[in-house]
Amino acid sequence: MKDPWEEISSSDYEKRMKHDSVMQDETAITYRILNASDYDQLFSLWNQVEETKRALNPVDDSRQGISAYIKRIPNTCFGAICDGKIVAAILTGHDGRRAIIHHLCVHPDFRRKGIARTLVQKAEEAIKKEGIQKIFGLVFKDNDKANAFWEGMGYSVRTNLNYRNKSLNDAIPTGE
Repeated sequence: MKDPWEEISSSDYEKRMKHDSVMQDETAITYRILNASDYDQLFSLWNQVEETKRALNPVDDSRQGISAYIKRIPNTCFGAICDGKIVAAILTGHDGRRAIIHHLCVHPDFRRKGIARTLVQKAEEAIKKEGIQKIFGLVFKDNDKANAFWEGMGYSVRTNLNYRNKSLNDAIPTGE
């Protein structure tokens, strides 16, 4: 394990600082682990982004559902913060064997700044620390921008599988 107090070169220090903070129009973006008290901001963000809004369901994405999700796996969900507000977020969980990314979402005013890439990298690092070696995400087929982003992040399309869905709660739509 690396010594956190080791001396590092100024270029390495700058790289580390860029990894943890991005300048957005002279306002710093910081990253932190999300917690249940972030729900109102998360829900507001999700509802401002059409691609995410259509993926929400009234049970899993309720205050109770998100609180339970974060409580089960408290170190794998991250937010990007600007001026005290969540402007982007990623929910990542796992079943002990494989991880899944839910709701990677960046407010339209903050896109194309590397924020989504940083959130994915933080989530992947956290998942590795949990001992998980494989991760997947679900993306609507017609979301070309998101699919291109995930392809660029090294996530391949599995053509040999069918994703099957069954709702065990009448309040949750089964999808198309």
